[in-house]
Amino acid sequence: MVPHNFLIRPLLGLALSVPLLGLQGCAVVAVADAAVTVVATGVSITAKTVGAVADAVIPDGDDD
Repeated sequence: MVPHNFLIRPLLGLALSVPLLGLQGCAVVAVADAAVTVVATGVSITAKTVGAVADAVIPDGDDD
């Protein structure tokens, strides 16, 4: 006769492994999202700085 634990242990391992694999995917998405946020913030700051420098250097024609 087959022991009861012979069937339960592999099923329990599978039942615990599947959600963990799903959570790893969430972690990858979270890290990628953080990286995109950092890059987007850097680009935004750079664009604002370049715009401010251009406004300071290029005359706008208002000589009031």
